[in-house]
Amino acid sequence: MKKNMGTADKIIRLIVAAVLAFLFYNGTITGTLGIVAVVVAAVFALTSLVSFCPLYTLLGINTCSVKK
Repeated sequence: MKKNMGTADKIIRLIVAAVLAFLFYNGTITGTLGIVAVVVAAVFALTSLVSFCPLYTLLGINTCSVKK
């Protein structure tokens, strides 16, 4: 897998994942919406840690800085 996520993108995804997880465990988001929020948070955290987003590949997006 070739990296396609930049640092800012990874940080934003990790913050969104942390907020969604907090809202679920705090009880603010419950039920089906809560489960969806946890799944989205897990996907965001995983893609941030590996610096690769499959959706970016399909859409042709690359936020990773180019090294020369």
